[in-house]
This record gives sequence, structure tokens and C-alpha cells, in this order.
Amino acid sequence: MSKSINIIRSSAVPLNTENVDTDQIIPARFLKATTRDGFGENLFRDWRYNNNGQPKKDFVLNDPTYHGKILVAAKNFGCGSSREHAAWAIKDAGFDVVVSSFFADIFKNNALNNFLLPITVSDDFLQKIFAAVEKNPETEIEVNLKEQTMQIISDSKTPLREERGWGETFEINNYKKTCLLNGYDDIDYLLSIKKDIEEFETSEL
Repeated sequence: MSKSINIIRSSAVPLNTENVDTDQIIPARFLKATTRDGFGENLFRDWRYNNNGQPKKDFVLNDPTYHGKILVAAKNFGCGSSREHAAWAIKDAGFDVVVSSFFADIFKNNALNNFLLPITVSDDFLQKIFAAVEKNPETEIEVNLKEQTMQIISDSKTPLREERGWGETFEINNYKKTCLLNGYDDIDYLLSIKKDIEEFETSEL
């Protein structure tokens, strides 16, 4: 399966809760595993399930109304400990993009290293996304990594006049952008410029 990210057009799952820390994303008791597989089952474990293991009907990830590859979160997402497992869990649960108006730096870097695109938007745009998705859960959002744009796309059958076509540009490190567009990890990137490295070394002799 390709890890590359370019244009993603998908409905979204709204998690309108501020200050979500990494222990809430993936509780510490699930960190014993050494591979990245299976973490999605325990994403937001204590919010998703009762003590008896039954799903909590009022939690958004248990609501079939909402689905998609884009997780929309409120301000200050990914704060707390530096565990990389938080990014693993979100990615393993099927999300390719997570949107917020502010990310903790370590979480943001961990996400980028695991082919999960964190997009920082303005508070105003974030609220428009929440409003659009709540009004129509089938509302799609288009992310264009190459152009660094994000836009709310309206379903013509359910007009969202105040939100339709609303979009913003977003910032991303150029190196990480190249890696995501091509599906490169750090080693893949070095291999992709092997010829340039060899030519540089030769020129320095």
C-alpha cells in the first residue's frame, strides 16, 4: 500500500474537544507492543468504551453518522507525553489527516514521520469545518498537499452556502512535504538523492 499523500477528498470525523493529550489518544497501558499494527483498535480507548468493553454510544467514533479519513480536532491536540504511539493509533484507525488550530510540536513531528498529515488552520476555519460537518455529516473536505490548500466541499443536494468553497492554505516543512508526496521515510529520501550525493562527493575530491 502506498504511503504517499497528495490529494485527499473525504468526509470527516469531528472531535470537538480541546486539549486532547496523548494519554487520551492511546492510554499508557497499550504501549507494550513493539509494532505499529493494532493500535487503531484502542484509539481513544477510555472515551470509546465502558469498563465492560461495550462501546459508548455518545462518543463520535462510535457514531456511524461520521466517517472518513480526516479527523477534525479542537485546539491543542496531541499535548502531553511524547509517545509516538499516538500517531500510530490515529493512522492505524484509518485517518490520513488530522486538523486542528494548534498541535503540540512533538505530536506534529511524530505524525509527519508516520505519514499522518497534521494541518494547522485558523480558529475561524476550524469552527466552519465543525459547523459544516455537524450540519451535513457527508460534507467532504479536500486536502491538496502539493498546493498546500484545504477546502470545504459542499454536497450540491445539501447546500451549505456559508461554508461552500471556504478554504485556507497551510504550512508544512518542505522536506516533510517531499517525503509525504513520494511516500518516503528518511532512508527512502536519501536513496532518492543518492546520485546527487555521489556527484557532490566526487566534486569535493
